[in-house]
Formats: sequence, structure tokens, C-alpha cells
Amino acid sequence: MSITRAVLSVVLVLGLLCAPAAPEAQSVSRIGFLELTAAPPSVTPWRQGLLQGLADLGYVEGQNVVFVNRWAEGREDRLPDLAAELLRSKADVVTSASTEAIIALRGLSKTIPIVMAPISDPIGNGLVVSFPRPGGNVTGVTLYSNELAGKRLELLRQVAPKITRLAVLTQRDHPPSATFVKETEAAARALGFRLHVVQTRATPEDIAKAFASMIKERDGGVIVQQTQSLNAHLPQLAELATRNRLPSVHASRLFAQNGGLLAYGPSLSTLGYRAAAYVDKILKGVKPADLPVEQPTKFEFVINMKTAQTLGLAIPPAQLLMADQLIE
Repeated sequence: MSITRAVLSVVLVLGLLCAPAAPEAQSVSRIGFLELTAAPPSVTPWRQGLLQGLADLGYVEGQNVVFVNRWAEGREDRLPDLAAELLRSKADVVTSASTEAIIALRGLSKTIPIVMAPISDPIGNGLVVSFPRPGGNVTGVTLYSNELAGKRLELLRQVAPKITRLAVLTQRDHPPSATFVKETEAAARALGFRLHVVQTRATPEDIAKAFASMIKERDGGVIVQQTQSLNAHLPQLAELATRNRLPSVHASRLFAQNGGLLAYGPSLSTLGYRAAAYVDKILKGVKPADLPVEQPTKFEFVINMKTAQTLGLAIPPAQLLMADQLIE
């Protein structure tokens, strides 16, 4: 072999040894969504917050993450089959804001990581052992804060001080409803309210019957439970409350934005954003049992001034200053 050819061979070998390694294929995570809702809730605050949180953490759909969505179209009986589909899809983690959906998932698997984003009563429904130590495959963020029922009743009392009897509209056969009623009853006793618990199946016809019952019982106002199914009827709930001259309060600002009088509760977009951090940590190998459940720290107070005027109610100056939003 000539010297020139020998030198070229050495250069080629060195070049191969020194060349940068081919880039490894970027791993793609699969995040499952299972909801009771009738359509993809892309515009709901919690989902907007979650997707924004994931984006800020570097997750880009189609590049390093795939979203596997399953929607029950409002039918709870479909949840077990949809949960099974998600398990077969090999989702790395599943997130949901539906208690019923998470119960369905837990019924099929005690190992797949599940992030609540958020739900009302995970302890009462046996999804976690405690907030500091969840103890299983479920963790995330919760709406639960034991002072909220009392705060909502106080706000309603300040706006409508003559109310003595109050309707509590709850969703029938919804797991967190019992805790919601229990906490509202405790707060009502302290404030001197008499309560009339009204259950509904979250259909337009049943909701109309519920309000007819309130009028028959001469209730003076109504506190409406926040659930995914009832939230699908917020315009009807707000309209019936106002038409029947019932000052109303709800947990979500969406209620006031749809015509309800008052809304006071956790910021759903903030909780959704915080849930993204749980998804990220689990995808990086942290076990759900080692991630304490996060309770809300940011709350929103919204007043619909137009509804207040329709009902002939004067909003106290202190509430006007406290409000995060006044809807004219």
C-alpha cells in the first residue's frame, strides 16, 4: 500500500471515530384524558391551564407527547369501556377532572398513574388515603377546601341578608355530593340558615323540576354544587335562579359569567396548571404515592352586577372591592 493511501485510510478511520453520534430518537410520552363530558372540554379553564402547564414544561403535541382522549358523552355507563381503551392504548399517565372517571380507571388498574385535575373529595371517595400521603396510584390537585361552604354562605348572606331558608342543589348519585351537603349543613347551622336539599340528575327536565320544588318550599336562595354534569347546564341553572328570584352562589366563575349572581371558589385554570407538574414528575419516574395532593391556594370571587340589579340587590362596597371580576 502506498504511503498516500495509508494516510487516507488513517484519516477516514479517525474521522469515523471522532464523528458525532447519531441523535437518539426523542421519546414520546402518551398522556390519556378520560372525561364524563359530552365533548372535548378544550375551552374549560382547568384543561386550558393543564395544557399551558405542559407546554411551559416543554411538551409539544406531535413531537414529544401524544394526547389520547376519551369522552363519555355525559354517559357514566360508558366510562369502564373507555377506561379499558385507555389502558390498552398504553398511556403512560391518565388525567381527569371527573370523580366517576377516576373511579372507573381505579376499578381496572391499581398501577397506572392517575392525576386528578382537579376533583372535589378524593379522600371521601377512597381515591387517596390522605393529602400528604396518597398511598396508591392517584394524586394531583383537589378542589377540596373545608372553609369554602361557609364562605359562600357568608357572601350570599351579605348580599341578601333577609334569606333564612336556602336550597342546596346537588347531583344525584354523584360520589362527592354527600360531603358537599355535610359541609354546607355545618356552615348553615353556624350562620342560622335552614336548608332544603334538592337532588337532580343533571338533565334539563330534572333541573326544572328541582327549581319547581324550591319555589314550592319557598326557598329564599340557592347554592349550586359544582360537578362536570351540572356545569354542562350552567346557563339553565343561572336563568332559572334569576327568573324565580333566587339569589344564587356557585363555586366556578363560569356560573356568574353565565348569569348566576355570585361565584366563589378555587381558580380552575391555576389548578389545571399545577396538575401539569404532577404529570411531568410522573413521566420522569416519580411514583404517585410519593407526590402529596395539592389543595387550592388561589380563589376567585365574581359578581354578576346585571343579575344583582335584576334581583333588586345592592352589593356591599366591601364585596365590590374584594371581587376579582364584576360582570356588568
